[in-house]
Amino acid sequence: MTTFTLDASNARPVAVRMWREIERITGMGKRVSVKVDEAKSRRTIDQNAKMWAMLGDISDQVSWVVDGETVRLDPQDWKQVMTAALKKHQRVAKGVDGGLVFLGVHTSHMNTDEMSELIELILWFGAEHSVKWSEEA
Repeated sequence: MTTFTLDASNARPVAVRMWREIERITGMGKRVSVKVDEAKSRRTIDQNAKMWAMLGDISDQVSWVVDGETVRLDPQDWKQVMTAALKKHQRVAKGVDGGLVFLGVHTSHMNTDEMSELIELILWFGAEHSVKWSEEA
C-alpha cells in the first residue's frame, strides 16, 4: 500500500505520481482502491522541543527501576517509558540473542493531538515526582 499526502504546495506533482502508480497497478490487470482522508497535522517543532526539554528534566531528577536496580535513565529511555504509558499497550518482541525487546511508539508519527496528550502525561508524571521544570510548562 502506498500513501500519498497532499497539500496546497505539492498537490499537482504528488497527484501525478499517484496517477502513475494507479496506471502501473491497473496495467497489471489489478484493481486499485483509492480512499481520501483529511490528514491530521503532525506534531509541531515547539511540541517536540517541549517534550525533549521535559524529558531532560525528568532524566536529571527522577530515578527509575530498571532490571531490578534504581538508576537514572537518559531522555530517550524516558521517551520510551512515557510513550508506552500513553498508548497503554506495549508490543514485545523476542530478542535476537534471547530476552525481550519492547517496541515503542515513534513520536515523529504522532499528530498534534497525540503529542499534546503525551506532554500532559509527562506534566502529570513530573508533578507526581516533584520535577522542577527548566522551562515554563
